[in-house]
Amino acid sequence: MSEELTYTAFASDSLLVSGALSIVVSGLKSRFDRKGVDGVLIFRDDTGSEVDFDLTGTLEDVLLRVLPKPEQQGRGRPKLGVVSREISLLPRHWEWLDEQPHGNSAAIRRLIDDARKKEPDRAHVRKAQSAASRMMSTLAGNRPNFEEASRALFARDEKTWKRLVKGWPGDVRKYLARLLDGTWHGGLAEGHGTAARTE
Repeated sequence: MSEELTYTAFASDSLLVSGALSIVVSGLKSRFDRKGVDGVLIFRDDTGSEVDFDLTGTLEDVLLRVLPKPEQQGRGRPKLGVVSREISLLPRHWEWLDEQPHGNSAAIRRLIDDARKKEPDRAHVRKAQSAASRMMSTLAGNRPNFEEASRALFARDEKTWKRLVKGWPGDVRKYLARLLDGTWHGGLAEGHGTAARTE
């Protein structure tokens, strides 16, 4: 089962709300109804990309617009998220696959899953670094030591990075550190957790 996507909203240098989509949207809707959301930046935590939500109408209206719709399950075998694509293999590969129990597709999926388990850290680290870099550029691109901190981030030099960002606003610094937790000397920690917080 895939992890639930999380989002974080900032107003200037202050973290407004962070957590699952429904939590973040509810917090933003409350602020929108009181004083609007001009200047608020919303990020998708796993990619660092900025997102925007239409907060007009009732909270129920907003949630209906932004939350994923449940897939309609028809009769017959469930899809299980399977995507069909064509691959090209040499005859010896097909011969080996034909000898495997449970069919060719199951054998290929098993090989891919085994490979992913053997080296998950590198991909997770790159993804976390890229996401943090995007958000760092948006939230602290004009801060002192930004360029040096970016280099330290990709060099996985935690000590230098922490020293360089020490003077940055607390919420920005803590948020970026949370995203990077576990990437400095190994793989991404299994879960950095999310804290729900609103003004």
